[in-house]
Amino acid sequence: MLLHRFQQLTIRSKLLAMVLVPLALVLPLLGLLLLFWGNVAFDRLLITKVQSDLAVARGYFDRVLVEVGDSTGAVADSHALHLALAAPAADLVALLRDVKTHHQIDFINLRSIDGALLATDTGAVIATGQRAPALRTAAHGKPSASIEILQPGELALLAPTLAARVTVPLVATRNAAPTTRTAEERAMVVLATAPVRQPDGRVIGHVQAGVLLNRNLPFIDHINEIVYPEGALPFGSQGTATLFLDDVRISTNVRLFGSESDDRAIGTRVSQMVRDAVLGRGGTWLDSAFVVNNWYVSAYEPLVDGAGQRVGMLYVGFLEQPFTLLKYGMLAAIGFIFFAVMMAAAYVSLRGARSIFRPIELMAQTMRRVEAGAQDARVGEVGNRDEIGQLAGHLDHLLDVIDENTRALQRWNAELDAKVAERTRDLETAQQQLVRSEKLAAVGQLTASIAHEVNNPIAVIQGNLDLVRDLIGPDVAKAVHSELALMDEQIERMRLIVTQLLQFARPDEYAGYIDNVDTEAALEGCLVLIGHLPAKMLIHIERDLRAKRRPAINRSELQQVLVNLLVNAIHTMHEGGTLRLASRDVADDMVEIEISDTGPGLGPELLAELFKPFVTRKKDGTGLGLWISRTIVERYGGDIRAADRSDGVSGAVFTVALRTEAAIEGT
Repeated sequence: MLLHRFQQLTIRSKLLAMVLVPLALVLPLLGLLLLFWGNVAFDRLLITKVQSDLAVARGYFDRVLVEVGDSTGAVADSHALHLALAAPAADLVALLRDVKTHHQIDFINLRSIDGALLATDTGAVIATGQRAPALRTAAHGKPSASIEILQPGELALLAPTLAARVTVPLVATRNAAPTTRTAEERAMVVLATAPVRQPDGRVIGHVQAGVLLNRNLPFIDHINEIVYPEGALPFGSQGTATLFLDDVRISTNVRLFGSESDDRAIGTRVSQMVRDAVLGRGGTWLDSAFVVNNWYVSAYEPLVDGAGQRVGMLYVGFLEQPFTLLKYGMLAAIGFIFFAVMMAAAYVSLRGARSIFRPIELMAQTMRRVEAGAQDARVGEVGNRDEIGQLAGHLDHLLDVIDENTRALQRWNAELDAKVAERTRDLETAQQQLVRSEKLAAVGQLTASIAHEVNNPIAVIQGNLDLVRDLIGPDVAKAVHSELALMDEQIERMRLIVTQLLQFARPDEYAGYIDNVDTEAALEGCLVLIGHLPAKMLIHIERDLRAKRRPAINRSELQQVLVNLLVNAIHTMHEGGTLRLASRDVADDMVEIEISDTGPGLGPELLAELFKPFVTRKKDGTGLGLWISRTIVERYGGDIRAADRSDGVSGAVFTVALRTEAAIEGT
């Protein structure tokens, strides 16, 4: 049944199944085995590292025991001590103080042969009959150096000044063994005792010296520096060292619950699991452990006193997280490499299978696309030089011949359509230019004729008005002064309209000399010409004049155009506003002058008719100013554009585009 289904699959499915099934089963299994082995090996490497660190720390600790014992024995055998015994008590105290400072120990004292305290580095003591703690083998005349646990009050007999360092309040710690104690009041000391002998070998007393380990931060920090010097741990890991009295941290450089300050975790306790393994069974703990607030690769070793009793622990360890991240990174890299190898193998295998089934699929797809109308569909280069590749090449050649003939017909049709379209565009352009020229010619002739015919009646009216003014005399003329002035204004208005009509009809007669005009100077000159009008209308003027090029145009005509645009803009702002003047260089040979206002704007209806003659919104306007202004600018190859402002402010903007080299119409 399974074989029958396999036979019904396509060639692609068969080849893919043959290639991918081994890759999908074998390589992942090998990758998982390698990942498991790498994980175990990396963890063992970390344990070996921390075991070596513990050996270094223990070696230093043992050396401290030896040094304290040697220092104590040297004092007991010194000639200076025997001299001080025969001298006043003050000399003996001074000697003990010097020895304490020189050998860097916390306390030193002299005791009688039965253990009674005779003198300390803090002063001479009258014998009280109390025996010194932990004389042990020294009581038999032998030197000793060991870790000793002193009960509350015993340290006060040896070094009363150190009592403040002894008590360690207990801090509640997760996973620690239950306890009812609130503080650790015992003292852990490195205690050395050496006999003082007469020349004949008879023991006459004991020198007792030691180092208090409770809160001895320089001591534990020095161990940490020896075991984990700067740069010893990569990837940002941090090494720590700790001394335990029973299960309580009495000296440590572990920070308290993640504190970034100098608060150390003194008073916190080790977990019950570690306590049972090290203090209970006397073993060495080498494993990952949760230390106060984080996981550390940890090593714990029991500390025993002079009687061989387990009284505390020595700990070293380093942060596990950086190495865990490294481990996961390495495992991810191994997994990635295996994945990459699997992908590469799959790629190579698929390429081989693809070289078999792909040409056949391409030929089938090509035929379907050609049948659907895609005449440019081809099999293309299949990379095969076998019979399948040759068959694909023959199919493409056959389709190329068919397509070439089809494209030739389409190309001829396209060329014919393009020529017809080009001739149509040329004809439309010529027709538009002809219509415009005919319109301009007709308007020019009409305006010239009208201007000529209107000028004569204007002259007659003006002459007769002056004659009437003379005939009626000054008294009557004064009475009708306003009426006569109104008639003069209207006659002057008609003369201005006629002049503008003539200027449009015969532009060559009004053209002046062409200059390279400084646009900034021209705008400033126009502001002078309009006088106090902006201030009177409460108009604020802004300037943004950046143009460096000089357009080619008659200076007076440019001023006429600009003054017309400035006055129009000011008249739109009845209640004050902002008039903005800007200039800039554009394209290769153009300069634009922009005049914008904050008036009501133009609107689509006015924009469509704006540059036509006799179109105006002013009550006393002629509607010829913009028309003539555009005619002047176009005469020099430029243009005037109008639009409403698009920057979110109401108002209109007029743009005068000028060429740096004028192209005057008709020349």
